[in-house]
Amino acid sequence: MHKAWALSLIVLAFALGLALPAKEPLGDTPSSSARVIQLEVDGPIGPATSDYVVRSLDKASEQNAVLAIIRMDTPGGLDTAMRDIIKKIIASPVPVVTYVAPGGARAASAGTYILYASHIAAMAPATNLGAATPVQIAAPPGGGGDSDTPKDKTDGKKPPDDAMSRKVVNDAVAYLKGLAKMRGRNAEWAEKAVREAASLPAEEAFALKVIDVIAANPDDLLRKLDGREIHVAGQPVKLALSGARIEVQEPDWRSRLLSVITNPNIAYILMLIGIYGLILEFYHPGAVAPGTIGAICLLLALYAFQVLPVNYAGLALIILGVGLMIAEAFASSFGVLGLGGVTAFVIGSVILMDTDVPGFSLNPALIAAFAVSSAAFLVLALGMVMKSRHRPVVSGREEMIGAIGTALDDFALGGRIRIHGEIWSARTDAPLRKGQAARVKGLDGLTLWVTPAENTKGG
Repeated sequence: MHKAWALSLIVLAFALGLALPAKEPLGDTPSSSARVIQLEVDGPIGPATSDYVVRSLDKASEQNAVLAIIRMDTPGGLDTAMRDIIKKIIASPVPVVTYVAPGGARAASAGTYILYASHIAAMAPATNLGAATPVQIAAPPGGGGDSDTPKDKTDGKKPPDDAMSRKVVNDAVAYLKGLAKMRGRNAEWAEKAVREAASLPAEEAFALKVIDVIAANPDDLLRKLDGREIHVAGQPVKLALSGARIEVQEPDWRSRLLSVITNPNIAYILMLIGIYGLILEFYHPGAVAPGTIGAICLLLALYAFQVLPVNYAGLALIILGVGLMIAEAFASSFGVLGLGGVTAFVIGSVILMDTDVPGFSLNPALIAAFAVSSAAFLVLALGMVMKSRHRPVVSGREEMIGAIGTALDDFALGGRIRIHGEIWSARTDAPLRKGQAARVKGLDGLTLWVTPAENTKGG
């Protein structure tokens, strides 16, 4: 009977298995709607932006997305971050659209290069691009500087006519023209955008074949791109975007953390917390908390500085300034060390960030706040030092001078006195009676020289 029931169940399960539709293996067949990944780049382009874009394009490839949209509104940014993004776009197996939106947005400076590098360049109405002239950062008169990290130049003026500027501009022209030719866009205007800091609104950019599409919104963009053929990694690809769904790819925790600590103002604060924390730990060994917090903050600041355009002379001046102010507190020079420390601190803070790129400079108010608070600490420390110099000595051999004791015996030359609860050998130049008060006027080894203290109660 049991065998019959078991056989019946096996036959029933087999029949159900045949009746039910087979489950499609994951990844073997396309989904009902294509996946489009949208990234949001809003603000200056820096290390956090490049990390976000690079990691998101990797995810788009892993998720078999048919298109990646970089929705952009930027005033420009750092050259190294821009080039990292461009390298990733060129190597991406997923077609990339850079879309300047919403209305009123811009793709200035570094944004123009990214727009040119994308497989498809798109803009919303009432947006603009251009002003792509790089100039070297903090260049000394007559040339020099860091040609690898440009800053924005949006006033339409040509850079100084010196050898280093020509080198930087020519390199930028060749780079942007190369991107233009690779994507079949207007290379002549690309050169003008670099040499003359020219800018264009969306309509003119479309007419001059600087961009490929003008779209009012992302959905309109997908409609206009549906069926378009482009080349990705040298291979023709026809975009099938009918019914595609757009998924906004938000920055993950790593990108958010990088965005916070690579903010120059945050990095500056972390550095100072780290320096003061370690100094406090050195002067109070075993406190643990200041040293731990200081070490963590200092390491985070150093990580941020290695991806930011930092002037290391400014960093050295800040550390010197803090050291001089601390030295003033412990070895008073009547303000000389302290004043020098504040001066070095302020100058170092001003020149610390070696760029004028929007979003990558220190807030002057922050510098002033730390300078004033450090100076206030210095004044307070100096005041405490000066007050301590006018206080009577309360310990050591010097504290015995002037102290009042009581004679334990009658004696004319040598005897004993009680002072501060201790019994000392004493010598006197005037006779003392038992119980009489005696004032200490000197010390000779372990012997006190005393004299009668009239009308004074002994101790």
